[in-house]
Order: sequence, then structure tokens, then C-alpha cells
Amino acid sequence: MSKIAFVGTGFVADYYMTTLENHPGLQLAGVWDRDSARLARFCAFHKVRAYTDMQALLEDGEVGIVVNLTNPESHYAVNKACLEAGKHVYCEKPLAMRLDEAEAVAQLAAERGLTLCCAPANALSTAHDAFARLLSEGRIGRPRLVYAEMEDGPVFRADWRNWRSRSGAPWPGAEEFKVGCTLEHAGYALSWLVELFGPVAHLSASSALCFPDKGVGDEEALAPDFSVGILTFESGVRARLTCGLAAPRDRSFTVLGDKGSLFLRDLWDDNSPIHLSAPGGERSFLERALNFIEHRIGRTLPVRVSPGRRVTGLKAGKKRTLPSYPSQIDFMGGIAEQAAALEEGRTPFFSGKVALHLTELVLALNAGENDYTPKTGFEFSPRWSGS
Repeated sequence: MSKIAFVGTGFVADYYMTTLENHPGLQLAGVWDRDSARLARFCAFHKVRAYTDMQALLEDGEVGIVVNLTNPESHYAVNKACLEAGKHVYCEKPLAMRLDEAEAVAQLAAERGLTLCCAPANALSTAHDAFARLLSEGRIGRPRLVYAEMEDGPVFRADWRNWRSRSGAPWPGAEEFKVGCTLEHAGYALSWLVELFGPVAHLSASSALCFPDKGVGDEEALAPDFSVGILTFESGVRARLTCGLAAPRDRSFTVLGDKGSLFLRDLWDDNSPIHLSAPGGERSFLERALNFIEHRIGRTLPVRVSPGRRVTGLKAGKKRTLPSYPSQIDFMGGIAEQAAALEEGRTPFFSGKVALHLTELVLALNAGENDYTPKTGFEFSPRWSGS
């Protein structure tokens, strides 16, 4: 049994609580938040213990892993305090808002013999395992090109001020718009990309604030709401990653190889369907039928069909409780993997150098016009056939 504690009880903390029941090996010892009203509401709803202050949490000798669920601007300070107190840390993305701060906490963890892991956990999913297995079996040959989409739609035009978590915490829309969609969302695609294809050798990126009026006041300095990056991996794979808060919702992930392609419908769905196609067979029967109808009537229909055929017979994962749509991710899965790795004496993948590399990539993607060579990296052996 591994005891953990939360720092931060805002909107995202309820996602972690929803999925805690999936991992009986984890026990929540208590939580703390600098907002006393928010802390009291969370503890009353979930019937969990509240620490009197941050120091009390850090001095709890039974807690091995502290889960940092604070706002991104606080990540560095909280990570540093927890590591200095001898705690392993699991941090919501990113590790810090500046690369030098991320490097500092990664170095501190290494010096103290502690693990510093970073969200998101969607690359620990059943869908990811199946996707990786198809890749390693050589079903599409050598991967060459990836299209990763993290478009969440124009949420700033939705009724976001009335969105609430299970325990009643408001969705922090103004804060999210100040941090930006790239720092908030690119990690969901990057976690898949670096796990499948290794470290990035070069990145070209562009980002912009395209819709400055999001209803949060002119005095707010808002971050980019659009970014696009071209990533070249050391393994030779190239990828285009887009993030945005305006285009229609699209969280798909497509890998094109010598012998076919793999298509994942939704990076926010741990059980997302996967479609496989061979060269010349990218269009499914349904897509060909739709194309025939469009030619007959002389116009394009407002219907999107997934390419290729849906892969069936994949090994099903253990049934788990997931948050409601759209965030159908086992958020606690990353902490459970960290705890298991510590118990087994191994290093969790999304920790240390990998967590630092992911943070460096999202910061570079968010930085505007940018031609960038990452400073960080990690060892990687391609898993696909013919490598």
C-alpha cells in the first residue's frame, strides 16, 4: 500500500478522485489547498482528511508520493518544496513554466534519489498499449509521418463560467486562457509521441493569440490559443502537432508507415477505437459508399468517417472507472505506475529525463515563432520492425 497526498483541490483534483478506486494499492492520506473554502468543500464531498498546512503534509512520514495539482505557475515552487522534504512527486503538466526551473527540480530529484513524474497518464492506457503492439508487430511497417491533433473547439464561447467539478470547484477558465492551450493540452499528444518514437531532435513551431477577447477582461495577458509544431525525432519519424481553442474538436492521432497507417480516434479516451489500413485501402467500405453518394448528389456531406477498418480482437484492459466525457482518462494511472516502479526498484518511464524533455517541448511549442533544438533527451530503442 502506497500512501499519497494531494496539494491542490481544484477542478482537476476531482478527476483524480474519480479514478482513485481503480488502484487499491494507493491510499490517499490527506489533501491541502491554500484556498480554505475550496479545501473544506473538497474534503466534505470526498470524506478525506485535510492537512492544517503545507508543512504538516510534508512532515507526514507515511506519505511517499505528493501529487502536485496546483496551478501551473505554482508547479516549480511546490515540486521543489516536496523534493526538499524527501517526497517523490507526481506533477500535473508542465513541471515548471520555465526550462531552467524544470531543469533545477529534475536535478534536485536526481541528487536526492527521488522520482519526479509528470502528467498526463493517457499514454498508459489500453488504447496506447494496443497501438504500440500493432506498431511493434510491423502492421504498418516503418513509421514515417504522424499527424497529432489537439483541437478542443471554441470553449471560450461556451458557458464555461458555470462548469463545475463533482465537488463543486469551478472550471478555471480565466487561468487556462492565461496559461494557454499548448501548455495545457500538447502533453496528451507528446506523451504518446515520445513513448512511441523517442526524443525529439529538432522542432519548428509557431504560436499565436488569435482570439484575444475571451471574456475575462482586457487586463488579462492571455497566452496563445493556437500552435503548430513540426517535430523531427531522433528515430527519423516526423510529426505535425496542432493545438487550438477555436477549430472544431479533433483529438485524433494518425501514424503513416511504409505498409499502412494507424488511426486513433481520441487521445482523451483510454479505450479509443483504432483503425488500420493498408496502402490503397485507406478508405473503408463506409467511406467509399459515402464518396459514391457525394459524387451522385454533387456535394460534400457533413459526415466524417474514420479511415481504414476498425481493429477488433485487441486484448481488453481491466475495466476501470473513468471520468465522464470528454476526459475519459485514468488520471491516477500515472501515480499507480510511479508507485509500482518504486516498489519494484525501477524507473517509471514518464519521470526524470523524459518528464523534463516533455516540459522542454511544450515550452518550445508555446514560444511563438521558433526553430529549436532541444537540450534534453533520453535513451530510446525503436520498437517497430525493420528499424
